Amino acid sequence: MSTRTDALVLVPGGRYVIGTDEPWLPADGEGPARAVELKPFRIGPCAVTVAEFGTFVDATGFVTDAEQAGWSFVFASEVDDGALIVGRAAEAPWWLGVEGASWRDALDTNPDHPVVHVSWNDAEAYCRWRGARLPTEAEWEAAASGVVPGRTFPWGEELTPGGTHLCNVWQGSFPREDTGEDGFRGRAPVDAFPPNDFGLYNMVGNVWEWCADALGRTSSPSSCCAPASEGEERVKKGGSYLCHSSYCARYRIQARTGSSPDSSTGNVGFRIAR
Repeated sequence: MSTRTDALVLVPGGRYVIGTDEPWLPADGEGPARAVELKPFRIGPCAVTVAEFGTFVDATGFVTDAEQAGWSFVFASEVDDGALIVGRAAEAPWWLGVEGASWRDALDTNPDHPVVHVSWNDAEAYCRWRGARLPTEAEWEAAASGVVPGRTFPWGEELTPGGTHLCNVWQGSFPREDTGEDGFRGRAPVDAFPPNDFGLYNMVGNVWEWCADALGRTSSPSSCCAPASEGEERVKKGGSYLCHSSYCARYRIQARTGSSPDSSTGNVGFRIAR
């Protein structure tokens, strides 16, 4: 791996535009576009890796929410034969609750992949250990957009400019077949594609990233910055390797969704900020 998350990237303070006046999924609260003033901050060039999270666990003895619960959600095609299925997501039947699934599944095989099966609570604990925090949604969007505020993708307006794949998302027919035209079926290393002009890798695709904020699905100008109450859904940004235009197309910078702070799946990770 060519980068480390302890070499944080400086994002200048100033006026940034977040959200959009042309939302693809209005119910998610993608709009409206609004200006925010941000102080300078630093953000990890990559999502936290399996190896880095393992170092944290070794140092602290931390036990994730998924490990305490005894299961986590795994995408159906990634479930091993013989796995014990303890549940299924009602609105997304391709997500199976698998007994024993946790971040440790990739520890020996994919240490440079983003850590997954980590909840918002787990991400917060790691950040505290690092003397850091999760980025806010506004900071995340500003960082992902780079020097061109408001663009759809970290590199511009086209998903595959000139036919070039610049992120790890689903190609083919979701959820049956991922053709892997971008070079990956499943998760990719945290620095698998070229960085944006701030030097940040995989800000869209690969894995969703937890942010500090409560989700909120209103279109108020302050909806990006609401404090979270206990148990309230937290923001996730960036989409994942499971996003496809026929299903959600949430690999756009302005796209957003959320989950409860104790939930975990195989396509959600995080990066740190200060």
